Amino acid sequence: MENAEREILEFNKERDWDQFHSPENLAKSIAIEAGELLECFQWSCDFDKEAVCEELADVVNYCILMADRLDVDLEDIVLKKLEKNRQKYPVEKSKGNSKKYNEL
Repeated sequence: MENAEREILEFNKERDWDQFHSPENLAKSIAIEAGELLECFQWSCDFDKEAVCEELADVVNYCILMADRLDVDLEDIVLKKLEKNRQKYPVEKSKGNSKKYNEL
């Protein structure tokens, strides 16, 4: 993923787009792209995998840009959140169960 992150950051630097990438604007862009991803499934369980992958890539791209703008290590924050989720959702209580942690 490091190569992808480097390429995304370079792509934006070459175009001088960082000036538009405030945390607020990036959060909006993540939400907008997530909505476009959801739109791929709007009327049917059938979906166009290529379209889904493109929208998913847009979401991930903006997440990478947000992490860079906030000066946080994306892998680090994901792993920290995963550890919190391990605590909230212990295997013995949550395996095969879709209930929220406070309902387990």
